[in-house]
Amino acid sequence: MASRNDTDWGMMEERDTAFPPAHTAEHLLNQTMIRMFGCERSYNAHVERKKSKMSFHLSQKPDRKQEKEIERRMNELIEQDLPVSFEMATRHHLPDGVSLDRLPADAGDDIRLVRIGDYDVCPCIGRHVRSTKQIGHFELLGTNWDESERSFRVRFKVIAT
Repeated sequence: MASRNDTDWGMMEERDTAFPPAHTAEHLLNQTMIRMFGCERSYNAHVERKKSKMSFHLSQKPDRKQEKEIERRMNELIEQDLPVSFEMATRHHLPDGVSLDRLPADAGDDIRLVRIGDYDVCPCIGRHVRSTKQIGHFELLGTNWDESERSFRVRFKVIAT
């Protein structure tokens, strides 16, 4: 594995302190948005214990029915109690659909993948729950649409059950 400087490790440690239930919900929400709207993973995410927000580039603003469907699907996935697992892969032998676009150039050849059942897989160094039921309940707090940016921001929290 390539060596890392102190700045890289600091970034990794900061990310590693993310609240595992919300961080795991971030993975589910990314894949839910991809499946519902054909978009890319979020381009901006701020995930915390009390409230989180993620932004997606979409072709059009989702309506209220679609917003409710996001929340419904998220809670359905949580209730399915999907296992969360980790695996190592090399940069040159990744599962189909896994992108390294957001990894630092010096990330090395060994890549840690996080897999949530057969629903999502992506590179990630953060902490996660062992199964989706440990997330609790997903609550959509609100959304914002920026017409000029074609950007849809989702604000949410996870509530322990």
